[in-house]
Amino acid sequence: QAQLVESGGGLVQAGGSLRLSCAPSGHTFSSFAMGWFRQAPGKEREFVAAISWNGAVTYYADSVKGRFTISKDNAKNTLYLQIHNLKPEDTAAYYCNADYSLQRYYSGSYGDYWGQGTQVTVSS
Repeated sequence: QAQLVESGGGLVQAGGSLRLSCAPSGHTFSSFAMGWFRQAPGKEREFVAAISWNGAVTYYADSVKGRFTISKDNAKNTLYLQIHNLKPEDTAAYYCNADYSLQRYYSGSYGDYWGQGTQVTVSS
């Protein structure tokens, strides 16, 4: 069964950086668009960023533009989210997602494939 496995989360001070990774297993997602979502305690899951299957097109939530960078290495079958200048409000569980089309993310939706999440906690 195909699944996505996130890693790279942790406890960091405000202003710090992290790089999250998402490495699929049981399936290659090189032809899929992929995205990152996050969910803070007591809040709904929200879209963070998405990328086309070949990495040529990226799309970000307004709240993270300029601080988050999504990238995809198809040779390594891995998705990344580089986060700079972390803020306490970035504290959340971060999930990667995969879908056949980037359009799904533009429409506010998401694909059928999810990871189990990696926790990012930012201290002030």
